[in-house]
Amino acid sequence: MTKQSDTKCHSERSEESQLEIATGLALATTFWVGLQNLSRTCIKIASATPRNDGRGTCVRNGTFYKRVKTTFLLHFAFLIFSFAFSSSSFAEDIRESRLDKGLKNNEPYSYVLIKKAHADPSKAKSLLAEAVRYSPDLPPAYFEMAKTSFSPSAKGMFESLDYAIKGFKAYKGNFWWLISITGLFTASLMLSFVIALALVLAVRFFIDTPLLSHDIKENRMKILIVILLIPVSFLGSLFFLTGFLVLLGLYFRGMNKAVVYVSVLILLLSPFCLRFINMFLSAPSSDLRAIVAVNESRDNKYAASVLKNKDDYISLFSYGLALKREGRYEEAIAAYKKLLASHPDSRAYVNLGNSYAGATDMAAAKEAYKKSIELKPLASAYYNLSHVSRETLDFAKGEEYFNEAIKLNRESVSQFAAAASRNPNRFVIDETLPMSTMWEYAGNSSRGLIKISPLNSASSVIVSIALLALFFIMDSAFKERAYRCQRCGVILCGKCGKEKLWGEMCSLCYKSLIKLDALDSRIRVAKQLEVQELQKKKRRVIGILSFVPPGIAHIYWGRILSGILFLWLFLFLLLLILLKPLFSTGLSLFSHSWITIPASVIMVSLYLIFNIDARRRLK
Repeated sequence: MTKQSDTKCHSERSEESQLEIATGLALATTFWVGLQNLSRTCIKIASATPRNDGRGTCVRNGTFYKRVKTTFLLHFAFLIFSFAFSSSSFAEDIRESRLDKGLKNNEPYSYVLIKKAHADPSKAKSLLAEAVRYSPDLPPAYFEMAKTSFSPSAKGMFESLDYAIKGFKAYKGNFWWLISITGLFTASLMLSFVIALALVLAVRFFIDTPLLSHDIKENRMKILIVILLIPVSFLGSLFFLTGFLVLLGLYFRGMNKAVVYVSVLILLLSPFCLRFINMFLSAPSSDLRAIVAVNESRDNKYAASVLKNKDDYISLFSYGLALKREGRYEEAIAAYKKLLASHPDSRAYVNLGNSYAGATDMAAAKEAYKKSIELKPLASAYYNLSHVSRETLDFAKGEEYFNEAIKLNRESVSQFAAAASRNPNRFVIDETLPMSTMWEYAGNSSRGLIKISPLNSASSVIVSIALLALFFIMDSAFKERAYRCQRCGVILCGKCGKEKLWGEMCSLCYKSLIKLDALDSRIRVAKQLEVQELQKKKRRVIGILSFVPPGIAHIYWGRILSGILFLWLFLFLLLLILLKPLFSTGLSLFSHSWITIPASVIMVSLYLIFNIDARRRLK
């Protein structure tokens, strides 16, 4: 996990180091220039000051030292001001220079601002606002802002909620944060269900297994079902648990049988869930990191060096975008022409037009934008066409194209227009790959680090469907099954000669409760005492289980479906909190911290509700 995290954030750490070095150089330059000015001033004062009065005695040394002291203090004050001004303005200069390169996200600097906000609560709101401004697609910046903005007033609560919603939306624009939280939720979902399934089998094993044994004794052919499921258990732990549940599920009543169908459904979906987990656990390739960096506007140079000589659509598209943003327009044009020769795409035509616009070939740029519109109308194509048309003094067409762009996507047009300038990377809108395309690329390049069975995905699906069909056939075919007396718990069935009486009671319980005259009074009293002792034992067990995770007590007394649902939810929330540090984006301080509070509140509520419900049953 450490290797994966270090690899993933390599480019971010490099960028942070570059920012620190550049800031240090700027401040050192300011300090050096100040010292030079100070030394030159001192030399002038010294050269203009007489040394003696002709008799070998100095008459103006006092004046000389006073002037040097005053000059030194003035220059020192100037240096302090220069340091303060440089530290505040240099970051803004860096941001502007990055925007000129088509880069809108500077996550390392935003992380630094968030840490400063933690250290200085009085300035937290302004620092976090800057963090959001420098990285508009960084979820923790919004969540920290929501925490800082919260107050008991209506304004504070709505403002905090607004930032929280923006934080959730930011996940959609941040590949690494989205894949991280997807891996966290998927891993917690799978692991919590496996644990819940194991607990169901552990609780119901000593209750339902004797029923299966009784049926096998009565009909030896039923042992073939057990033999048939033995090979399934060797396919993996989840297959073993599901196969065992298929056997015990024959003795579940009513809606509780839905637990078996849900478990088979989870087994059916498990290969797809594991794909997301393996995507996160697999160390990302250099190609993937380069593709994400350029398409999320973080870095261009890394993609320009790593993706060279790549021929697939995703790599070639990203390579051309990096070249265009770095001002290597002829190379970008060649890359996009090569791409379009085999994959005609509206996004690629937009970026080809942008490359022509950067090379000041406006006629070719217009032609590329129009071809993009022919394939699929995009707001970026109309917006860029409007700017190029105005550049060639065709203002009427420029206005027409701009209105079309607003109709398609007003929000993106207004956002880009707010940062627009004459710089080629801010004069026109670049098209980037959608998140789904990068996810597909990551899925194809991930390794199967975790497997639930030696089978591939298709074989796992076939076995899951076979288990589902087997349970349905057995449940329909086996009408006569063993059951327990509802009062004393003795095992009964139709074939062993014991008839099924009212309320699923054995004959002794029926006579001791219903037909009082059909049973000797001593036997009746002994039976009732036996039943009372059994009920006391059950209540003691339920009392103990009421203190364990919610749902287990319900599974014990037969409410299996509701019990496993709430047990799974409790375990899912618990694992979200426990696994959260493992699914970070490389900086452990920023790992989906918003999950902790709501998950804890829901867990405590579940525990209290089911503890109260279980104790009500004891009365």
